[in-house]
Amino acid sequence: MKRIFQLCCIFCLSQLFQSLVAQENKQPNIILLFTDDAGYADFGFHGSKTMKTPNLDRLAAGGMRFTQAYVTDATCGPSRAGLLTGRYQQRFGFEENNVPGYMSAVSAADWDEMGLPEEERTMGDYMKALNYRTAFFGKWHQGGADRFHPLRRGFDDFFGFRGGARSYFPYQETPEDSQRKLERNFGNFDEHDGYLTDVLGDEMCAFMEHNQSQPFFAFVSFNGVHTPMEATEEDMAQFPNLQGKRKIVAAMTLAVDRACGKILDKLEELGLDDNTIIVFTNDNGGPTDRNASSNWPLSGTKSNHLEGGLRVPFLLHWPGITAPGSVYRFPVSTLDLLPTFFSAGGGEVDTLLQLDGVDLLPFVQGLKQNRPHQRLFWKRDARAVVRDGDWKLIRFADRPAELYHIVEDPREMNDQASIFPERVRKMYKQISAWESTLERPRWLLKRKYENVDIERMDAYRDQSKFFVSERNQ
Repeated sequence: MKRIFQLCCIFCLSQLFQSLVAQENKQPNIILLFTDDAGYADFGFHGSKTMKTPNLDRLAAGGMRFTQAYVTDATCGPSRAGLLTGRYQQRFGFEENNVPGYMSAVSAADWDEMGLPEEERTMGDYMKALNYRTAFFGKWHQGGADRFHPLRRGFDDFFGFRGGARSYFPYQETPEDSQRKLERNFGNFDEHDGYLTDVLGDEMCAFMEHNQSQPFFAFVSFNGVHTPMEATEEDMAQFPNLQGKRKIVAAMTLAVDRACGKILDKLEELGLDDNTIIVFTNDNGGPTDRNASSNWPLSGTKSNHLEGGLRVPFLLHWPGITAPGSVYRFPVSTLDLLPTFFSAGGGEVDTLLQLDGVDLLPFVQGLKQNRPHQRLFWKRDARAVVRDGDWKLIRFADRPAELYHIVEDPREMNDQASIFPERVRKMYKQISAWESTLERPRWLLKRKYENVDIERMDAYRDQSKFFVSERNQ
């Protein structure tokens, strides 16, 4: 009897030890919260006293904020293609235009042929290979044909729409444009009830309920605060001192924050918060002329290569890794999300070939003191940029190149190209060498749209004259 008791004790201790080891090695859940066309300044954690973002502020206070986080492009579709693959999207010809194409697109690959190439592996593919349950919610914008569908690009679950924009309120009649239809998984189209941003938050919460017993990766791709400018009357009433589009974008931002808050609260309710990595970021700079978003103190807007078009808010909440209220100051890119998530999930980053992103874990832990990237590149047609260390060169089609020391001059007010001609030549060559590694664009916009982007850049180059009353609060 004593022997049996001893064996039982040994067995129980063994089981307890295995349970503790399994808990220690348990794969973390990963959630990517992604907004659309939000302004750099339009968050409380970036100092806004106008916008109401208490839940995202809470996320920032509990984790790490990145002061120099960049996207791979200043427009929606290409930016998402780079993020999803961990590769500069120009490497596979996704350089210009959102997909599916506009009537202005000119290419041998129009409409249904336009999308993230099937041979490219996505973030969903990589995480699924690590036995994660993968889900995508919201705006896809990587091709409308069935072969580009999220469920065929590494995601197990999908609730959202295939295109780049749609109403936040349910359509009374089925849209003729299939890209605006709301879809659950594959081909199951039906309209939602209520405001879409809230619905996406609810859908994510339901997903967590159903998958709490296994590791999951979820990409929550809000279409807020992209046009159309639509908000509920209740949310707009929270901003009585604002007018016009600025009032609407504030209400839309409040809705996004509320949806993020639902997700954070559900994680805590399910006891998953201590084993979940959360990243919050945005797809490109805010288009001030379209949705009244503010990129202050940065110059420029969506679709141009000034900092206001490329630099985005970026938060990382990683229990046990990121200290509450910490700040990371070196440049990072949304290219880095794929290898970072793969590493966090237990994958061997060294097996990821031909990626341009890097695993951020050793950098945020302080194990590596150097920069994650010495150089970052951007390109759209004749326009291109290289950031080398703290220097940034912008190549234009309609004017001489400009050179800025970004850390000392983040507003890009002091062009130093004439002072450092040798540096300009050196960085020009860096762009050319990088361009030689890229594919030709698979599709193009008509030339007149290049002028639209440049005109927007010139009109909103110095944002100091906008939102003056808000900054003085």
